[in-house]
Amino acid sequence: MQSSTMQAQRAGRIVSPAAVASRKVARAVPASGRAPIVKVQAAATLDKVAAPAATASSGGAGTRVMIIGGDGYCGWATALHLSARGYEVCIVDNLCRRQFDLTLGLDTLTPIATIHDRVRKWGEVSGKHISLQIGDICDWEFLSQAFTTFQPDAVVHFGEQRSAPYSMIDRQKAVFTQTNNVVGTLNVLFAIKELKPDCHLVKLGTMGEYGTPNIDIEEGYLTVTHNGRTDTLPYPKQGNSFYHLSKIHDSTNMLFTCKAWKVAATDLNQGVVYGVRTEETMADPMLLNRYDYDGIFGTALNRFVVQAAVGHPLTVYGKGGQTRGFLDIRDTVRCIQLAIDNPAPRGEMRVYNQFTEQFSVNQLAEIVSREGKKLGLDVVVQNVPNPRVELEEHYYNAKCTKLVELGLQPHLLADSMIDSLLEFAVQYKDRVRMELIKPAVDWRKTGVKVNTMGAAVAQ
Repeated sequence: MQSSTMQAQRAGRIVSPAAVASRKVARAVPASGRAPIVKVQAAATLDKVAAPAATASSGGAGTRVMIIGGDGYCGWATALHLSARGYEVCIVDNLCRRQFDLTLGLDTLTPIATIHDRVRKWGEVSGKHISLQIGDICDWEFLSQAFTTFQPDAVVHFGEQRSAPYSMIDRQKAVFTQTNNVVGTLNVLFAIKELKPDCHLVKLGTMGEYGTPNIDIEEGYLTVTHNGRTDTLPYPKQGNSFYHLSKIHDSTNMLFTCKAWKVAATDLNQGVVYGVRTEETMADPMLLNRYDYDGIFGTALNRFVVQAAVGHPLTVYGKGGQTRGFLDIRDTVRCIQLAIDNPAPRGEMRVYNQFTEQFSVNQLAEIVSREGKKLGLDVVVQNVPNPRVELEEHYYNAKCTKLVELGLQPHLLADSMIDSLLEFAVQYKDRVRMELIKPAVDWRKTGVKVNTMGAAVAQ
């Protein structure tokens, strides 16, 4: 019998050792322990949503969690996941992600309801209440009032401009990205220090902070021996966009405040997230999550799936050897829960690498092409000039063991997951706007002139 690692290599993907080990554990879990894949139109039962027996955490009841950016892709799924398991949840959001779509002429593949309607529907479906506060965390008066009112035990911070291409559109978007992200995080750190010192910060970082070094990527820290002396230091960061650089600034500020103010923080360096379905977001059509496929906010996998569904060539940037970590949205919400349930001690900044598998762009294209053809789709792969400044062939081996040690059982990108994504894209293909698929932002041409009109649609 072949080992799991050998089977994964023959399948054309790189799987982390932690993911291989955890797959063996996951196979022992009954099928009922995984969130079911259901049609969008089908509503889950009230009991199923309110108390998912297979994944409920006894530590959730009564824990007050503020989710900044709770209307976004990861934030919305996390808010419902925690609410269903007994956490007291408050969403804080300024709705800027929706404004980006309006400004740039973009739209999610899936039709999503307003945040007010979402929260109301969740209450009807689950019997659970989610508090909602609309405002900007860069506004100290708003944030301090929100903190004082809700008194969170943990803050999950998703509330940042999260697109590398967006940050490279023009000077205005670059400045906004860094100002919004860095100042917002600073305000959160001050709010914890002044208003709720025992609050645990769970901050979403990104694997992109590390870049693509020619050595293994450790989880946050690296022990170095130099001229006969040894020290453990923050792992060197090599961001490849103004967005990634803003995340690096965040991490540095967090580390400093943990030392100076004894803040307790967990920095989750997340890989690329895929998937739409969680048990909660599929409970009712009004709870459906967003699916971005455009050249600004859409990831390579999302773009490939939509391109396959509508008969557009899969656009591989450059040589396609760019390799990154990936994880299912169901694993994202579970990682957040694990971080909340296992808080860092005051004065410590823990760093977890949050992904389950590694793929190159070429491997993703190969998988989508293969699975698309099984569904009768005519899938063609096409290499296009790379709009980004990045290595297209490189070494990449990132560690990701700490979340597995806490209990994460990954959902891997098996063929069934690709099938479900493709079927989902086919279901909504009438909403696809072909002009948004191609890359329109060139890293080398970022200038001072506002480029809103040309940012989303390639010329």
